[in-house]
Amino acid sequence: MHTSLIIILNIMNLFNVRSREIQEPTYIKGRDMTPNVSFEFFPPQSLDASFRLWKTVKDLAPLDPNFVSVTYGAGGTTRKLTHEAVAAINKNYGLKVAAHLTCVDASRTETLKIASAYAAAGIKDIVALRGDAPKGQNKFIPHKDGFANSVELIAALSETSDFNIRVGAYPDPHPDARGTDADVEWLKRKIDAGASSAITQFFFEADTFFRFRDKCAAAGIAAPIVPGILPIDSWKKIRGFAARSGAVIPTWLDEAYEKAMRDDREELLSIALATELCSHLIEGGVEDLHFYTLNKPHLTREVCHAMGIQAQMTLEKVA
Repeated sequence: MHTSLIIILNIMNLFNVRSREIQEPTYIKGRDMTPNVSFEFFPPQSLDASFRLWKTVKDLAPLDPNFVSVTYGAGGTTRKLTHEAVAAINKNYGLKVAAHLTCVDASRTETLKIASAYAAAGIKDIVALRGDAPKGQNKFIPHKDGFANSVELIAALSETSDFNIRVGAYPDPHPDARGTDADVEWLKRKIDAGASSAITQFFFEADTFFRFRDKCAAAGIAAPIVPGILPIDSWKKIRGFAARSGAVIPTWLDEAYEKAMRDDREELLSIALATELCSHLIEGGVEDLHFYTLNKPHLTREVCHAMGIQAQMTLEKVA
């Protein structure tokens, strides 16, 4: 067992978190157990936020991610900022960047114009999403001249250029879905429309992902499904994220954070839990992990280091 994982289990025991026994299953013996990683950033909307973004990119770029993605902002509010951040990261750091693109508050013509601008700039990776409702709306309402849903967007992008299209997936049911079966069916439609892979919403237990992956396989989905990992920087804030996204919070997790916050050890628990979750996923055959960084590099970097992922590039190459 990796020394870091022994430390992680000791930390989890400190908070009375009951964990499974970590061991390498026989069916993956000999496989490189170090995962490929990718990172999500969001575009800055202030000077301070800009400094935070570039520090995050600079701190995580040396870990040699497969790609990084840049979000679109709730309700499509950061459309221009997303384009600027994507171009700057690609130019200054040489990283493969996947730009988020949504259906929110834009016509088909406007959305495809943005996609064409990315293609012209050499950005051929798109994360295609329906998007969240704009502020003040309780539910998503399509633009009168826009794409009605992500399937329509994906199909149009597939016809427009040779984009590598990634999409969202939901191990816990999406708030607007009828249940997991409906989510699986919708994911299959997105893959059939032209998507090459999926990145999941965050979740808290590896078995949640494994059950979803099995359902997808049974439905004939062969495209890669990459788990989305959210290192918890603030349990109160992440609880709010979970409520809005539909992620199910296990009772034991609430209890663990109650104790950790009382002892002022929330960060220590967060690193331990995220590392153990990643380890469980890797043992279950997962080879790629996508981290939601929230533009805060410390926790993500610590989890990657605990999994044996070390800097592969010099600072000069990413400055």
